Amino acid sequence: MFFSHMRIARPVTNLEQSCHLYYQGLGLQRIGGFAEHDGFSGVMMGHPALPWHIEFTRCHTHPLPPSPGKEDLLVFYCADKTAWWRQCSRMKQAGFTVVSAFNPYWERQGCTFVDPDGYRVVLQNTEWSATHSNGEKNDG
Repeated sequence: MFFSHMRIARPVTNLEQSCHLYYQGLGLQRIGGFAEHDGFSGVMMGHPALPWHIEFTRCHTHPLPPSPGKEDLLVFYCADKTAWWRQCSRMKQAGFTVVSAFNPYWERQGCTFVDPDGYRVVLQNTEWSATHSNGEKNDG
């Protein structure tokens, strides 16, 4: 099956703060949004050329508190060491906090950050591959 786009939707406590953080830290742009649509407001952050985006939402009538787990991750791959270091620095300057990864795999070649709502972002200093480190092909 082929999908043309993917949206990752997350409730947040402060729409503007989340947008600013992800813009400053990851360089994501505001590509869409809505206000007071059936009691919800939201902002889509991404890049027009990417086949995915993150949607931050806020329910005005019954606010849903964010409830991310320690393995609820967004993982970004950056193979260039210098660019990866620059991006890690940018994340810290934006206001993300560095945390230890729950899964030690992400500590070997990555850095894990958390935003004020508890959502985690991993910057992985490697190329993405469908092949696991043990040589097995990922079929699913």
